[in-house]
Amino acid sequence: MDSENLAAAGPKLRDLADGEKPQERLETYGAAALSDVELLAMLLRSGSAGMDVLAVSRLMIMEAGSLAGLLRWDEEDFRKIKGVGHIKALQILTVTEVARRILKQQVEADPVLDSPELVYKYLYPRAAGIDIEKFWVLCLNKKNRLLRLVEVSSGTSGNSLAHCREVFRDAIRSGAAAIICAHNHPSGDPTPSGDDVKVTETLADAGRLLGIQLLDHVVVGEALKDPRKTGYFSFKDNDLVL
Repeated sequence: MDSENLAAAGPKLRDLADGEKPQERLETYGAAALSDVELLAMLLRSGSAGMDVLAVSRLMIMEAGSLAGLLRWDEEDFRKIKGVGHIKALQILTVTEVARRILKQQVEADPVLDSPELVYKYLYPRAAGIDIEKFWVLCLNKKNRLLRLVEVSSGTSGNSLAHCREVFRDAIRSGAAAIICAHNHPSGDPTPSGDDVKVTETLADAGRLLGIQLLDHVVVGEALKDPRKTGYFSFKDNDLVL
C-alpha cells in the first residue's frame, strides 16, 4: 500500500465521536494534548476530494518522516501533497519559519558548552532544514563558555569543507583557549565519513601546535535518522579526539 492509500486508510474526521475531534480536544485539553497529525490538521483546516484533513496531515508527516522533517520542505514539496495548494503551502512555510526562529531565540547568548549534547542543542536550530553542509567553529574560554560562533564554510563535504587557517584564525583573534568544531549532515545521519575523520585528525594536530585544544568535533543530524538515536555524533565520546 502506497503512502497516500495508507494515510487515507486511517481514522477519518467524520468518524470521530463527539469530543474526539481535534478542535474539541484542543479547546478542552489544550494544544499539548493533540498528536502531531492533529496539530497539523488544525493548521490545514480542510482536506480535499477523497482525503479529509486528517488524511492529508497524516500523508504530509509520513512523506516528511516526522513533524520536524517539515522544516526541510519548501513550497514545491508541500504542493506535491494532494489537497495542499499555494496558499496552504505558504501558511505552513510561515509556521515552520516561526518555529525555526523561536528555536534560535531560545538559545542562550553565551552558553557554557561542555558536552556534545549541549553543542547539538545549540546548533540544531541553525542546522535544521538546510540541505547543504556547513562547518562551524565554536571558540571557547577556559571555562568552556562560548566566545564566538564562526561559520567557516558552506557547501560540499570532505577535506575542502574546513581548512586549518580558517578554523583557527577566528579562535586566535577571539583569544580562545579551546575550540569545538561542528558540521551538519543534511541526510540526517550523523555517522562520520572517512573525510570527517581525516579533517578532525588534521585540526587536532594543528591545535596542539597552536596551543588551542580541539575539545570535540560534533556532527549534527536528526535523532530519527541516527542509528544511535541521539541526533549527533561526538568524536570525543567515541575516543577519536584526545
